[in-house]
Amino acid sequence: MKFLLRAFMAIYDRIVFYMGVSGFGLVCLVWTAFAVVLYPVIPREPGRRMGRFVIMAVFRGLLGFLQLSGRYKFDLESLDALRQQDGIIIAPNHPSLWDAVLVVSRLPNVACIMKTAIINNIFLGAGARLARYIRNESLRKMISRAVAELKQGNSILLFPEGTRTVTYPLNPLKGSIGVIAGRAKAPVQTVFIETDSPFLTKGWPVYKMPQLPIAYRIRLGRRFEAPADTGAFVEELEQYFADEIVAGRGHALPPAVRPVDPANHPVDVLPTPRQN
Repeated sequence: MKFLLRAFMAIYDRIVFYMGVSGFGLVCLVWTAFAVVLYPVIPREPGRRMGRFVIMAVFRGLLGFLQLSGRYKFDLESLDALRQQDGIIIAPNHPSLWDAVLVVSRLPNVACIMKTAIINNIFLGAGARLARYIRNESLRKMISRAVAELKQGNSILLFPEGTRTVTYPLNPLKGSIGVIAGRAKAPVQTVFIETDSPFLTKGWPVYKMPQLPIAYRIRLGRRFEAPADTGAFVEELEQYFADEIVAGRGHALPPAVRPVDPANHPVDVLPTPRQN
């Protein structure tokens, strides 16, 4: 009986995982087709609002499906406190590829700073352009656009590490977050993403199935005021992130997980009891 149950759960996990990946790709592709048509004809401001709302709805729907399966758990409600707060920089740590999905799924009007390769992606590009997300291809343009977005009262999502974590507890932070916060006179709201799985960490292929179940939790950290000294600010922010990520291992499940190295070998992943 136990063997049959394990076999059933293994098949069920595969169905849930690959339906989630395929469904996400299909929905993004369909929205891309609409966004390609809408982008040149719809005015900038309505297009921006529509683009960001639809992306939030798509991401929330995906996470809702996964949670309904019983094999994923998402504790993201702390982000709801930021929905009505404008003109802030939302700054999470970056353990996995879909951290932006987790954050944006709760926030209907946030501008993401994204890699140009993602904005040019066939599944996400047109929708990201309609939402007026910010490319990171030119540092000067990126900073200028981010500052303009904040001064208009909008919030931005910026991962201070610049890329997914590869050295525990986090990569060295980029100085751009201090420059943007200082020029825009915008506060920085720290956010901590915790999980019990190395899924989609650096080097993990999108279609490689992880061990299920998986749990994610987001908690809000300290809010830093706009800095006068950007260099000192980035140093203080980096130390705060490192201390909080290490301390987060003592919080209730799910604990933080150390990332995989570029060769895709786990680096001291914290053991987590699993119940199938």
